[in-house]
Amino acid sequence: MKFRVSAVQYHLHSIQSFEEFAHQCEHYIKAALEFDTEFILFPEFFTTQLLSIKGKDGSALTINDLPSFTEQYQELFVSFAKKYNIYIIAGTHVVEVNGKLRNTAHLFYPDGRIGTQAKLHITPTEVHEWNMSRGEGLEIFDTDKGKIAILTCYDIEFPEIVRMAKAKGADVIFCPSCTDDRHGFHRVRYTSHARAIENQVYVVLTGTVGALPTVDFMRANFGQAAIITPNDVPFPPKGLLAEGEINNDMIITADLDLELLYKVREKGSVTTWRDRRVDLYTDWE
Repeated sequence: MKFRVSAVQYHLHSIQSFEEFAHQCEHYIKAALEFDTEFILFPEFFTTQLLSIKGKDGSALTINDLPSFTEQYQELFVSFAKKYNIYIIAGTHVVEVNGKLRNTAHLFYPDGRIGTQAKLHITPTEVHEWNMSRGEGLEIFDTDKGKIAILTCYDIEFPEIVRMAKAKGADVIFCPSCTDDRHGFHRVRYTSHARAIENQVYVVLTGTVGALPTVDFMRANFGQAAIITPNDVPFPPKGLLAEGEINNDMIITADLDLELLYKVREKGSVTTWRDRRVDLYTDWE
């Protein structure tokens, strides 16, 4: 089983309307489709671009205003997924759940269905500056290309949650991220490689680039997309099928071969998933 994935290094800049946001998103989708992609990943918090639109009275919007765009956001990406017959992991969007904000990833299916995965591990900035609440459980999504999971940014830094995703059958982890400096970026990047090696899965990672001068905590972005593999002979030596140019507005694309994962799990140079010491620590299966 092979399928093609693309990851968008989404360029954040100030816009004047929701229509501008829609046109930018469709541009990336059309560009990816020129390479016959089947899954496209957008970054975490990319819909904060909508906060650069002025309020009705000319005032600046805040994170508390972002859930008011939820219906438009969902309708837009449902229409894109159906129109172009593609799976879209439309980054994350801030929704309201029981009166609290929640950073939630959305998977849009070609048939119009929507799957969601709330971010499970919340950073101090999300807690103290944006009053975010954490998600309540891990979801595994069935697609016609197999099972996938969506773990957002900070989530990938916790080995246990990726162990759980693999134990539940996920072969590909999609990781939308948003980091504002080199330290945050490298935390997410290095741990993405570690999770791919530990669990013998693919990790598709991307982040925001550009800046939103009028949106607090989105004024700086440091991002680079990468399509990451286990480190074994059938794969590239650095465990990279593709990576973008740091902080550039661009898309990367590569083919994921699930059969290679199954082979290295059985007969690889190392068999990290099979060789777990479940007599010493938790067996998530």
